[in-house]
Amino acid sequence: MGKKDPRIDAYIAKSPDFAKPILGHLREMVHEACPEVEETIKWGAPHFDHNGVLFGMAAFKQHCNFILWKAALVIGPQGNSAGGPLRDITKLSDLPPDKTLKRWLREAATLNEQGVKAPRTAKPKKELIVPRELKGALSKNKKAAAAFERFPPSHKREYAEWISDAKRADTRQRRVSAAIEWIAEGKSRNWKYEKR
Repeated sequence: MGKKDPRIDAYIAKSPDFAKPILGHLREMVHEACPEVEETIKWGAPHFDHNGVLFGMAAFKQHCNFILWKAALVIGPQGNSAGGPLRDITKLSDLPPDKTLKRWLREAATLNEQGVKAPRTAKPKKELIVPRELKGALSKNKKAAAAFERFPPSHKREYAEWISDAKRADTRQRRVSAAIEWIAEGKSRNWKYEKR
C-alpha cells in the first residue's frame, strides 16, 4: 500500500478554489493506477514516487500542471511541453480521460520499475564568437593564444562574452588587456573564484 503525505493535503487546501478538484482528482488517479506510490513534496510541489519520481503536480494562480516524468516515453514529444495535454489545466474537463491518465501512470511506473531513464533533450550549443579586439590581442601574444586554444569552450565563451558585453570602447580595451594577461597565465575568466 502506498504512503500518503499530510503535506499534500495542506498543499491542496491552500491552492486556488479551481485547482482543488483537479489536484484531488490527479491524486486519486495515481493511487488507483499505482497503489504502491509514495507521496512527498519536492521543489515545493506534490510529487509521487514509485522506484523514482513518477509524477508531480502544481497549482498556479490560473492553472495547474501535471508533470509526468517519463512523458516523452509514454505520451510522446508533446507530453509535458507547452500546450501539451498535461499543461495549463483550468478545469477537470481539461484533463485526459481517467482511463488514459491511469494507463499513462501505469506505463510510467513500469518504466521506473525497469530502470528506464527519461531521454534528455540536448540544447544546441551556441556558436563561439570571439570579439575582434580579443582576436587581435591574441595574435600579438603567442603564449596567450596557445593557452586560449587549450581552454575548454566554456572558458573561451566566458572571455568572449565578458569582452562583448562591454558597452564602452575604453571598458572593452581594459577587459582585453586583463584577459590577455590572465589567459597567458592559463587562468579562466573567473579564476578568482575557483577553489585552489
